[in-house]
Amino acid sequence: MGHVHILRDFYSSQEGFSRTVRIYTPDGYDQASAHRYPVLYMHDGQNIFAHPESARYDTWCVNTAQEHLVGSGQLEPWLIVGIDSGPGRLDEYSPWSRGDAYARFLVETLKPYIDHTYRTRSEPEWTAVMGSSLGGLISLYLGMRYPDVFGRVGALSPSVMWSEYRLFQHWTAHPRRWTRIYLDAGEHEWIDPGGFPLPYGQATRDFYHHLKRLGYADHELRLVLDPHGIHHEQDWQRRLPSAMQWLLS
Repeated sequence: MGHVHILRDFYSSQEGFSRTVRIYTPDGYDQASAHRYPVLYMHDGQNIFAHPESARYDTWCVNTAQEHLVGSGQLEPWLIVGIDSGPGRLDEYSPWSRGDAYARFLVETLKPYIDHTYRTRSEPEWTAVMGSSLGGLISLYLGMRYPDVFGRVGALSPSVMWSEYRLFQHWTAHPRRWTRIYLDAGEHEWIDPGGFPLPYGQATRDFYHHLKRLGYADHELRLVLDPHGIHHEQDWQRRLPSAMQWLLS
């Protein structure tokens, strides 16, 4: 079994406050002193691990999902870094509000710390970022803005319609770098928070076709539409193993 290490006061100078960071080291990490590991960064870190100090014990369960995939020979072990969301999640994960400061925190502060402290493979093809909903939006933004840092992007039910579909307007070209992007959503998934309908299924499908028009090939881009998917952690937990298998293999 791997271990989750919790850093409770990790200061973000880009944002001006401290965050909680949760770091999962896979089984065998301490014994394999020469082995270096790829790294998956995940947003909403309080919701991703099966761990007594998570917000809910049975949310994404990314650590147990990875252990099953590794045990069955479908995936090599990855370090997983979960970054807790702060008090202003909607702004923190919006690239056109405070999301750019959050992105710079990941790139300028957190990733250098992880690469210095742990035995990592730091290249973009071995660095992934993943999230759901607005966490999916900021993951895609990180892949677009920093393709030289994050070569793999996982976006589950991403809020690509946020701010009047601005991500479509900003993502205008293929970076011509090694890239792998996983997109999924419920085929008919939508929510209506306060009179602003968010059509996740249709918007995710449209964004997939937008990227295809920019030249992304089938081996770089995958879309999964779940006929029964809704906007909920348990649905993301259910789809996570297949997402990890494609994105991280």
